[in-house]
Amino acid sequence: MSKISVAVLGATGPIGQRFVQMLEGHPYFEVEGLYASERSDGKRFGDIVKIRDCEFSDETMGIRIKTMDIDRISKNAELVFSGIPSELAGPTESELAGKGMAVFTNAGSHRMDRHVPILIPEINPDHASSIEQQDTYGNGGYIVTNANCSSTGIAMPLFALDRKFGLDEVFVSTYQALSGAGYPGVPSLDAVGNVIPFIDKEEEKMESELTKILGGYSKDGFKPADFKVMANCARVPVVDGHLESLVIKFESSPSLEDISCALSEFRGEAQTLKLPSAPDAPIIVRTEKNRPQPIYDVLAGSPERAKGMASTVGRIRESNGFCKMFVLSHNTLRGGAGGSVLNAELFKAKGLLR
Repeated sequence: MSKISVAVLGATGPIGQRFVQMLEGHPYFEVEGLYASERSDGKRFGDIVKIRDCEFSDETMGIRIKTMDIDRISKNAELVFSGIPSELAGPTESELAGKGMAVFTNAGSHRMDRHVPILIPEINPDHASSIEQQDTYGNGGYIVTNANCSSTGIAMPLFALDRKFGLDEVFVSTYQALSGAGYPGVPSLDAVGNVIPFIDKEEEKMESELTKILGGYSKDGFKPADFKVMANCARVPVVDGHLESLVIKFESSPSLEDISCALSEFRGEAQTLKLPSAPDAPIIVRTEKNRPQPIYDVLAGSPERAKGMASTVGRIRESNGFCKMFVLSHNTLRGGAGGSVLNAELFKAKGLLR
């Protein structure tokens, strides 16, 4: 069976490079081209690669970067993975969808659009039907987004707990990795030995995106979940891995054992369909008093292709009628390129790629 040809936009950035990592040897997809701005035109991928925890094949390292050209991409590729900045992504992705392209994007430009899903296959695969209401769908094009990197890591634990016990209020504080700011990211003199308690628009994104992801969808649009989310976000001197503190008020009164079981036993459609990049266990519960930690747990998930695709939960405890826990996820894999690749795998498995 022939593979689907895909284009990677923003291939010189950290998310674009993670797309290349996730697509090496992929059973469904093959890279038609790597695209970036004019200043990178003609450079070898090996000349610009920055991620340190992955070894690429000689063939991949030798791929030449091309300048983004909408007409060329739409003629040569069947599907687009977008890792370009949001300010550029909005019009570029709309134009590609208008030319009949399936666009799976990490950018936030279209996340809150009326009929654009923020998709996480374990949580809301039914939201995929929203693409049929997009203006470009009749031409074969559509846009599918993955969530903000800080929303993604906690969305699965929250979904698993909401369907069992009902969520009333969610308070989240994030300790976000430097790679979430792109490359070169936060200046070293600002980051080293410091915590920066402000990430532009991050708290607003979390509070709106999570209720869209965990809510419902009909042809009239998305209906947000009815629990409250309140977020505080900070940048910390960690390379990869967003650690997040959750304080949760449930509608019922589950025991800590019930909560732990609901998390560790959770499986979604991605696992049922055995999608190539889906972790066998999407939520891993640690019982040690000092876990999760980025240095140990950021690449959680199995099999090999799913490393970095699981959320790790630890320090589950009760205080004054609230449940408290920490959640860790890989912000550029599960919260970035890996999330979009998993979304495209879901569409392939369900026969939705056109």
